[in-house]
Amino acid sequence: MKKLLFATLMSAVTLFSSNSASAQEVGGSGPAIEFKKDTHDYGDVKYGADGTCKFEFKNTGNAPLIISSAKGSCGCTVPEWPQEPILPGKTSVITVKYDTKRSGVINKSVTITSNAVNDPTKIIRIKGNVGAKPESASSGN
Repeated sequence: MKKLLFATLMSAVTLFSSNSASAQEVGGSGPAIEFKKDTHDYGDVKYGADGTCKFEFKNTGNAPLIISSAKGSCGCTVPEWPQEPILPGKTSVITVKYDTKRSGVINKSVTITSNAVNDPTKIIRIKGNVGAKPESASSGN
């Protein structure tokens, strides 16, 4: 039942989004995505530390925003994005987890694909530096 309801909702949103996209082409409007920041700088991070960061965004348009995918530039960068439509005026978050068990410079990207009329393919970035792997003398702390 939930799957049927979800499929029906997604069909309605897709139809509404299609109409909004054609309205945009003739001077109308539609969903729009605006991020608080495009880049997260971890700075210097300890090896094995928490590599999670959040990118907050808002639908500044007047139609539901649907993020269809978010892909990291490599397997060490894993994004999670909202699966439900983001209504006009609402905010949401894309969480990016970087594997900090890799020493060295961080310079990765996440490509977000959505139905936003202002930026349908948006790239957000993470950067920083992961310190060297510590000696295995004190693994219990």
